[in-house]
Amino acid sequence: MKGDATFLVELGFMLILLGAAGALALRIGLSTAPLFLLAGLLIAEGGPINLTSVQPFLDAAASVGVVLLLLALGLEFSSEEFASSMKRHAPSGVVDFVLNATPGFVAGWLLGWEFAACLALAGITWISSSGIVAKVLGDLNRLGNRETPAVLSILVLEDIAMAAYLPLIGVLLVGGGVLAGALGAVLAIAVVVGIILLAHRAEAIAERVINHEDDEQVLLRVLGLTLLVAGVAESLGISSAVGAFLVGLAIPNTAARRARRVLEPLRDLFAAVFFLSFASKTDLGGIPGVLPEALLLGLVTAITKILTGWYAAGRQHAAPRGRMRAGTALVARGEFSIVIAGLAVDAGYIEVGGLTTTYVLLMAIVGPVLARFADSLATPWVRWEASKASRVARAGP
Repeated sequence: MKGDATFLVELGFMLILLGAAGALALRIGLSTAPLFLLAGLLIAEGGPINLTSVQPFLDAAASVGVVLLLLALGLEFSSEEFASSMKRHAPSGVVDFVLNATPGFVAGWLLGWEFAACLALAGITWISSSGIVAKVLGDLNRLGNRETPAVLSILVLEDIAMAAYLPLIGVLLVGGGVLAGALGAVLAIAVVVGIILLAHRAEAIAERVINHEDDEQVLLRVLGLTLLVAGVAESLGISSAVGAFLVGLAIPNTAARRARRVLEPLRDLFAAVFFLSFASKTDLGGIPGVLPEALLLGLVTAITKILTGWYAAGRQHAAPRGRMRAGTALVARGEFSIVIAGLAVDAGYIEVGGLTTTYVLLMAIVGPVLARFADSLATPWVRWEASKASRVARAGP
């Protein structure tokens, strides 16, 4: 009973801490994500507050939080709309890889790391955080914006690419051959493509399973189906976030509207816990030693992500403000970067872990802040385009 009491006290404190952070975010006009992350530093290793009994709950709830965030994104779009967007943004995925993986690889090389460690850092700087991006888009009411399909296409293309990248980097880090890693990557991609095709054809089944006049039934059915698919996807070496996103795509519009309404409070709760848990895994004592490298790498890769989003949103014919919103939304790195770093540390590349933790925390906080002020950041381009249009008009035909 004493253990139960400690758990309840720590859980209550944690929720009050999240509530205070969220209230502060609302007061200053920011997304709640960076404030939840800063709150997580208070309970991190080396922080002023030590919560032990609630830690297993934090880990489990954080996984659910990412799943619900990506489910909510999927519910905003039909499978036809998204399939069309994915086809349009295949070149954007290539640009994303070249612009954002290259700085990580070069940084590792300049630091004198081995090839496998450099390749791991390339993946860390390449992949955006689906969970943080989803939260920011929702908080800033941008889910219906013209540029948002471009952002989502980039996220899903990255997650699909991770299905190939993770087996490859996992084998290389432990000294295995490229051929073995490549075979695992091909198998993972085949599974991903199969799931996407299945989701595209599953709308009729999803409607029959989910539709019900009672909200409680809708909640239980959608949540159960999503967690089941996300778990199967994870067991096959694919991101659980991709599985949840595809469930959202497969739910028809009428059912999707009800699902969004009944899931919203649950999504907000678990998403808040995800951000708190994410930051709580930071070792505060290791930050000062790698802070200069993390800051420089963060500056470069923030710029390259903004350029990626600018290019991708341009393919949606978005205006400069929309392009800047897309670019800043993609800046945050998160869960996948930590997974890659974990693989590297387990293989003996300890140096990757310290730099990654500081870099990811920095980007996870800075990304939502940049997204909040994206319109202001785009002002010079807006003025330049207005001036250009004015000059053309004065010149006449």
